Amino acid sequence: MVLPMWVFYLSLAAMFIGLLGAILPVVPGVGFIWIVILAYAVAERFATIDPITFFFLTVLGAIGVTTDLWMTQLGAKVQGASAWSLLAGLLLGVVGAAVGSLFFGVGLVPGAILGALLGIVLAEFHQHEDWDQAIKAGGGWLLGCLLSDLIQLIIGVLMVLIFVWQVLRG
Repeated sequence: MVLPMWVFYLSLAAMFIGLLGAILPVVPGVGFIWIVILAYAVAERFATIDPITFFFLTVLGAIGVTTDLWMTQLGAKVQGASAWSLLAGLLLGVVGAAVGSLFFGVGLVPGAILGALLGIVLAEFHQHEDWDQAIKAGGGWLLGCLLSDLIQLIIGVLMVLIFVWQVLRG
């Protein structure tokens, strides 16, 4: 079943919000783009977004959604952070998110980022008593965080382009 073009344009507008979310942490990102594609594919009974394409888009979406987790850990690890520091970062990230959510949810993401960064830096300093190493590990985590945003943006754009290509080709 082919959907009217206004549904296509509405879906594109929603996906644009998802692309903003790849950059702005308070807006839904790649996961939101995937949900829009799923809704479109189901509504049109997978006529233009066939199951194989949808599977490929799902794999891309899964990579994009999890990028924050593995890129930040990889960045910190490359800069010498220990497993204990990464665990401390995770725990303080959760605490930061909880504290930040008290501010009507606006501080949730910044609180999580600040908490995780603080956890890694403090745990590294506690282990090595070297501020340079601690800041280096925290910087690696932060660089991983920024790179994950770039990767999510690239994946989001790729998902939108594949969606447009599939729908317009019929």
